[in-house]
Amino acid sequence: MTSPSPAATAEAGPVGRSPGQLMWRRFRRDRSGVLSAYVVAFFFTVAIAAPVISKLYGKSPTTTYGLNEQGLLNEFGYPVAPNGGISGRFWFGIEPTLGRDVLTQLVFGIRTSLLIAVAATVLCVLTGVVIGVTAGYMGGRTDYFLGRFIDLLLAFPSQLSFIAFTPVVYSLFVSPEKETPTYLRVVTLILVLWVLGWMGLARLLRGQVLSLREREFIEAAKVTGASPWRIITKELLPNLWTPILVQSTLMLPSFVTVEAGLSFIGVGILEPTPDWGRMFANGAQYYESDITYIFFPGLAMIIFVVAFNLLGDSVRDAFDPRTTR
Repeated sequence: MTSPSPAATAEAGPVGRSPGQLMWRRFRRDRSGVLSAYVVAFFFTVAIAAPVISKLYGKSPTTTYGLNEQGLLNEFGYPVAPNGGISGRFWFGIEPTLGRDVLTQLVFGIRTSLLIAVAATVLCVLTGVVIGVTAGYMGGRTDYFLGRFIDLLLAFPSQLSFIAFTPVVYSLFVSPEKETPTYLRVVTLILVLWVLGWMGLARLLRGQVLSLREREFIEAAKVTGASPWRIITKELLPNLWTPILVQSTLMLPSFVTVEAGLSFIGVGILEPTPDWGRMFANGAQYYESDITYIFFPGLAMIIFVVAFNLLGDSVRDAFDPRTTR
């Protein structure tokens, strides 16, 4: 077989790469971004595989080993073994007072927190995209009224609003003398995070669309008779992926910490459901005598939040090479 002549190769020209391939190539060059992606993927894998990990490990997050067995806790309720009871049997130690396994509590706690954060993030992104793009593209009165609605919601202090509205939503479905079921607490947290969390993305996208709708390619699409739906989906949204993805990667770890904070103060997930935030609340009671209990949840939270923020920076740089440092 004869090799192609130089003239034929020159006529064929270099093989082009799609924008997605270029983005993926830039992302792979960012070592911190790739490492952060692996760390984030590890946390999600742990959350998904929590029941499998518990079965292979042979421990349950709700079993009170310290109360069921003699010799694990002392008379004050703290682990007898050093370093919080860390041993070949309990890899991360046991919880003071009840003696539950810390590792399985952490694994299932990560599962609970990520479930709530991911659901709230998806709802916030969808709502922010719809309202932000609609306000920016339609303009006029639609933009005015949607903008004022966004301003009204942004006027609420987020942290205080989370704390104030969560018990109110509980009381709408369950009478005060009854215990709120876990599924309702999860749904309520998702709804509260959603209602109070989409405005920043909507305002950002509104500004982006206001700038893009005056560009030549949008005017050309209008001249050719393209419908508003086609202009939004084919012309505007492909130019909005960068802010959407970056804001999503910032939003999700923020929701994880907010959910943990709500559980910490007692308006989130309660016993006996394992929760990342409630481990901090329990650890705050024990840290003077057993700091090991809060060490692993705290370290895991720091690693997760830092990795997700680094991942967001890397995704932004990969989509927009002008921001590459």
